Amino acid sequence: MANYQFLEPLQFNNGITLKNKIVMAPMTTMSSFYNGKITQDELNYFAARAGGPGMIVTSVANVSDNGKGFEGELSVAHDEMLPGLKNLAATIKKDGAKAILQIFNAGRKSTSQVLRGETPVSASAIAAEFPPDLETPRALEEEEVEQIIKDFGAATRRAIQAGFDGVELHGANTYLLQQFYSANSNQRSDEWGGDREKRLRFPLAVIKEVTETIEKYATDSFLLGYRISPEEVETPGIRLEDTLYLAETIKKQVDYIHLSMGSYKRTSLNDETDTTPILKKFAEKIADEVPLIGVGSVDLPKDAEEMIDGGADLVAIGRELLREPRWVEKVMMGDEASIRTTMSFADMEELGISGAMQTYLKESFASVMNFTPNGEQAENYQNQAAPMEGFEKKL
Repeated sequence: MANYQFLEPLQFNNGITLKNKIVMAPMTTMSSFYNGKITQDELNYFAARAGGPGMIVTSVANVSDNGKGFEGELSVAHDEMLPGLKNLAATIKKDGAKAILQIFNAGRKSTSQVLRGETPVSASAIAAEFPPDLETPRALEEEEVEQIIKDFGAATRRAIQAGFDGVELHGANTYLLQQFYSANSNQRSDEWGGDREKRLRFPLAVIKEVTETIEKYATDSFLLGYRISPEEVETPGIRLEDTLYLAETIKKQVDYIHLSMGSYKRTSLNDETDTTPILKKFAEKIADEVPLIGVGSVDLPKDAEEMIDGGADLVAIGRELLREPRWVEKVMMGDEASIRTTMSFADMEELGISGAMQTYLKESFASVMNFTPNGEQAENYQNQAAPMEGFEKKL
């Protein structure tokens, strides 16, 4: 077995220890039932990948009925979801991986069709610029904002009861937590809007609610993570200095911070003169006080090792674990030559990828998957946003 840093254990500040530093990144499966309950297809998908990573973050689950972003999305909005969530946690943990439930409210990144006739909600009644065909959301009333904060707490309670080892707040990819922090989508004049400090109140209130829920219901150590997108491309919008400020503000309130990028080598999308990798900027800002999860275009062990050298404490792998579910095991066996970095349409069922997810990958993410034959090599996302990040920008 090669002597890689990413195969070494990692201990969080609260005592939870991962068997290695590989994290399975959260990926949309589109495979839940219409009501958000877990399917056997999803359980099979996670079971196929549970043996290697030290930690697995689920596909995102909505905490509120008005927070559903797409069909086939997992839900943690009601107690009736608990039996399926228990099966999901147990499936992920069967070989020693820690199970993290990613939770969110999609906000304006939804449609009235998905919400069964209800208008999507957001901080303000401002439509997203990308994709350009999304409808204008309805601004949340103050009491609705308070209710969604409570919904995040209730979802955390359910995650604890289901046996998960933690929750990850999805504050990235232009979803509701990010919408409140952004001057683009939040132009409120009440206590939840205004300058940067005021726009940060909603994310901080959610963190506080979730923390109090963990303290009340968790009998063992339980992780709280936060995922962030480094910057937005809209004007006005979030810039790197804003997200670095967010990271510095929350670093003592969460157990880890998780970047969302298409490449771990990414540099600023808004300042072409800034050649410092974003990963390095965040590593320096949190200064080893809380683990940082890097992500984006890790295919081979050398990429994972380079990410750690670049400042990441943990390495999140997404697309490559779709193509190669036993990536970690093959590295540990010294069988790196057999690692697949391309995917055949003919292999997807064997890889535990459901029919719904197969269609999703073919139609929406063909450009990032390294499909064969006649597929396109995935683009280099060092200087552009990847499709899964919720916006589009190329330098």
